[in-house]
Amino acid sequence: MGFIDTIKEYIKQHELLTNDGRYLVALSGGADSVCLLRVLLLLGYQVEAVHCNFHLRGEESNRDEDFVKALCKQHSIELHLIHFDTATYASLHQVSIEMAARELRYRYFEQLRQDTGAQGICVAHHEDDTVETVLMNLLRGTGIHGLTGIKPRNGNVLRPLLCVNRRNILYWLKEIGQDYVTDSSNLKDNVVRNKIRLHLVPLLHEINAGATDNILTTVRRLQEASRVYDDAIQQSLDRLILADSIEINRLMQEPSPESILFAWLSPRGFPPAVIEQVADMLAAPQAGAEWQSETHQMTISRGCLVVEEKRTNRPTLRLPETGTYIYDDDAKLRLRLLDGQHLDKRPCVASLDASTVRFPLTLRPTQQGDRFQPYGMTGTRLVSDYLTDRHLTIFEKRRTLVLCDADGRILWLVGHRTAAPFCLTPTTKRTLLIEWQHDA
Repeated sequence: MGFIDTIKEYIKQHELLTNDGRYLVALSGGADSVCLLRVLLLLGYQVEAVHCNFHLRGEESNRDEDFVKALCKQHSIELHLIHFDTATYASLHQVSIEMAARELRYRYFEQLRQDTGAQGICVAHHEDDTVETVLMNLLRGTGIHGLTGIKPRNGNVLRPLLCVNRRNILYWLKEIGQDYVTDSSNLKDNVVRNKIRLHLVPLLHEINAGATDNILTTVRRLQEASRVYDDAIQQSLDRLILADSIEINRLMQEPSPESILFAWLSPRGFPPAVIEQVADMLAAPQAGAEWQSETHQMTISRGCLVVEEKRTNRPTLRLPETGTYIYDDDAKLRLRLLDGQHLDKRPCVASLDASTVRFPLTLRPTQQGDRFQPYGMTGTRLVSDYLTDRHLTIFEKRRTLVLCDADGRILWLVGHRTAAPFCLTPTTKRTLLIEWQHDA
């Protein structure tokens, strides 16, 4: 199969582009991106070019921009051009130049895609990039997915050239008489990928002339194996997860508890080192142990691993009189004075003897050392002990609120139990009815 037909078939196989769609092509001016643009034009797709000038190579950056402008003019292609102060961005965000350029580039691509209504962003990764990526991941340490190479589609980012290699690309460009520019930074071994491209891959070819082809064959086999792996892991997750928790004893009966944990926790921001630590302690779990990612938190409670999304610290609210008070985005508190005795046994409602309550009231999170006398019990108890007896996780405890009177006495452990000294009695003449309304 010829060069163009190979790419055409690959696009069809992976359903990357449609004939009536419009696509942005990331055009640096190098051989790979120029090839991508010319191929998509020959295949009849509607494309517009995007060029980013990162101002990292002095006059060479301007040369690339001029080349791209001329190429687009020659083929009557609309060009979107943007300039970045990449070095300043890297310094401000404390990331490498390479990471800064990547973040700036893909953020702009996606915003432009949305603004123009394009169906996708085409980038020029090819088979050699897959080999380099697999080697990089292998050197860093990775799981099965890190060895499956670059995907043809990642959200709105499309890679139609993953079926051809750099040698194929250069040969085809020479055949059609298409020139391109060379990024001199790719010829320096100052970053890991360049070291792999310039030194490791040639060494592998010395050892075995078919090294890259063999790696690509392995990648394809691992891609197939990963489908079986992913299906098995998903079936396990479907069996094990209940209300964002996994029973540890059941998890330990699985063939690979750590693999299941990785699939469950990695998308929630927990790094591999933390996941390995959790897996190592499953045989002797410590109740109350706690782990944090940027977005989620995890603990061990009642023989289960429990994960939930982090929430902002709950505020303190002063209530000077009866009425309806907005507490946060999804909760409010309604206070009413009613003549006579009005007992409401719902957990979200407190029925108190109005004569025992002194305003202003305060609604706040629980604090260490909080004590109250639960209705139906003699003597006081620590709020934390009471909540433990009710089998709340450490995160649920932290979210629990108390309603206090002007003297700081706890009237109600919100949603759980009223305090005995303030409950209705046969002599109650007026009821303070308090209703907690919340979405979650």
